[in-house]
Amino acid sequence: MSIRPHPPDASRQFLTQLLRGNLPSGTGAWWSAPLAILFVGVLFVVAYFAVADEFPFDVGRDIGHRIDIWLDWLKDNLSPVFQAIKNVIVWFLIALEDMMLWFTWPALIAAVALSSWLLVSFRMALFAAVSLLLLATFGLWESTVETMALIIVTVTLSILIAVPMGIWASQSERLDAVLRPILDAMQTMPSFVYLVPAIAFFSLGDTPAVLATLIYAVPPAVRLTNLGIRQLPEETLEAADSFGMTRSQMLVKVKIPLAIPTIMAGINQTTLMALAMVVIASLVGAGGLGEDVNRGLGRIEPGNAFLAGLGIVFLAIIIDRLTQALTSRRQTALGDE
Repeated sequence: MSIRPHPPDASRQFLTQLLRGNLPSGTGAWWSAPLAILFVGVLFVVAYFAVADEFPFDVGRDIGHRIDIWLDWLKDNLSPVFQAIKNVIVWFLIALEDMMLWFTWPALIAAVALSSWLLVSFRMALFAAVSLLLLATFGLWESTVETMALIIVTVTLSILIAVPMGIWASQSERLDAVLRPILDAMQTMPSFVYLVPAIAFFSLGDTPAVLATLIYAVPPAVRLTNLGIRQLPEETLEAADSFGMTRSQMLVKVKIPLAIPTIMAGINQTTLMALAMVVIASLVGAGGLGEDVNRGLGRIEPGNAFLAGLGIVFLAIIIDRLTQALTSRRQTALGDE
């Protein structure tokens, strides 16, 4: 069986004739000569700048200057809003730190160990107690408390933003389509870039650290909340619908409770990503173990930096095991039901 080639389209025929020097003639081809001149001119420009050392023009400085002007205008006109946000975040951080320090280190270690025993196992409780005791022995207890306060505030804000946003996205295809590229950009962007908007509006301190960590940590919870509700078994939803439930009743009484294990997995990932930003957040003024790591590296004291980094690892393991245990318990409860 022979295969007939596709006939070339008009544009390809014209380009072939143009390269061969056979320009079309006739009254309908009055535009061929100007087009040929334009084509040759474009080739000349490309050939000229192909050997040039620099690009012929640079608009980056002008755009950057305009962005700076726009940011200055926002700071001047919305400074009361930014100051109010800063005051609320700082108040919560100080209140949490004071409360945990008031409990004293033995009481706090005992509370974490007891929670680990009840939720996970005795071995996990032993690991948590020994890890926190080592941090206290290393002289890192106050830094540990600062880091825990930063994580608690950041994760709380992330949950308050991400879970409702994920639930809304699961019920709206339009919002899901809008959020998807935004979340992709937030997850692929380098971590240091998150510091730019935070510093631009809040200068240095704990507030820009919390907000930069918040931007970095929100996407997993949004995605997994949305995914958990969307991937529920169709049979379960049909059974709920057969009882005459409204859309809101089905969402509140069926979809969200069944999706809680997946939502908890998103919160787990959000918490770990917040911990991953601790060291980077310290570059803009956040205290805690991240500041100890950077201080040790800056003073060429790798031993102190290693101990502070080990403390971050201990906290990550403890938090990860506790949140996983909560997720497993919820899955077991759903299985029993």
